[in-house]
Amino acid sequence: MTLWSGLWVPKGTPNDIVAKLNVAATDALNDPAVRKQLENLGLQMPPKDQLSPGALGVWQKAEIAKWWPMIKAANVKVD
Repeated sequence: MTLWSGLWVPKGTPNDIVAKLNVAATDALNDPAVRKQLENLGLQMPPKDQLSPGALGVWQKAEIAKWWPMIKAANVKVD
């Protein structure tokens, strides 16, 4: 199992705003001090080409497809 995280915005957020947020986030993640701290926490950064909104959407859909059958089979419920 892989732990992953991402940033989401409300549906309908203009593409230029999404792009600006993505640039800011990837710039922060590429800062050597930030990368070092994340590595110290045992986190691995995906390659730069996987740090786009489209790549996150593809990853999220793949994770849902992978885990949803197990969640349903185990009858997991959110309280």
